[in-house]
Amino acid sequence: MWIVELSFSEDPGRLDARPAHRAILTGEHARGVVRMAGPLADESGAVIVLDLPDRRAVEEFIAADPYYARPGVTVERIRQWATFLP
Repeated sequence: MWIVELSFSEDPGRLDARPAHRAILTGEHARGVVRMAGPLADESGAVIVLDLPDRRAVEEFIAADPYYARPGVTVERIRQWATFLP
């Protein structure tokens, strides 16, 4: 399991790409890849939990969604999460 931590700046450029990004997340959630995702309550960023085998797969997942390269979106950290409860 992997945690992707995003931060957002004041640049509104990300908002144009957000509907497509959310559609991708919704589709991948249906497939079981995205376990949970959403913005932080203060809108300063977001957290996405992915069920992927390795960091390379996470990086490929990020590269396939242009949202992550938009102005206003920064991938701050990618961390592996060793869960013990599903």
